[in-house]
Amino acid sequence: MARKAKVEGDARFTPKKAKNAIAVAKVLGPVVIPVVAPFAVRAAGSARELYDRYQARKLGVSVDKLGEYTGRGAALHARIAGVAEGCRDLQKSEKASKADQEFAKESLNTLEQLSASVRAAERMPAARRKSVHRAVHGELERLEGNLLHRLGI
Repeated sequence: MARKAKVEGDARFTPKKAKNAIAVAKVLGPVVIPVVAPFAVRAAGSARELYDRYQARKLGVSVDKLGEYTGRGAALHARIAGVAEGCRDLQKSEKASKADQEFAKESLNTLEQLSASVRAAERMPAARRKSVHRAVHGELERLEGNLLHRLGI
């Protein structure tokens, strides 16, 4: 008797259940889809917008610049762009000494090389890519520290 109850409560998908589901879909589909579809599209759009904002916040860039930073090195590219912007600000600063301006010029050249390294690492095997990313991260730490010191922060 327990065995019979188990068989009756079995939740397997049988041909009969499939046929019934198709019949229900044929009846309800034309009524439900036009009502539900706009809500589903809006929900998907909202979810994508939230995800884009999250990604932009995580990288430290605005949402409209998010497309510029893609791939596994996106965070490094965003950091490189931020340091480069700081170096350009230092170059344009009226308070910057000749040494500060020379540092900014050299740093911009280094940042171009780092950016090229990160782009090249995208096509490398995982172990080599991670090694390149660690090296770039270390160099960025050094440049950021020097830049902040020269900006007086």
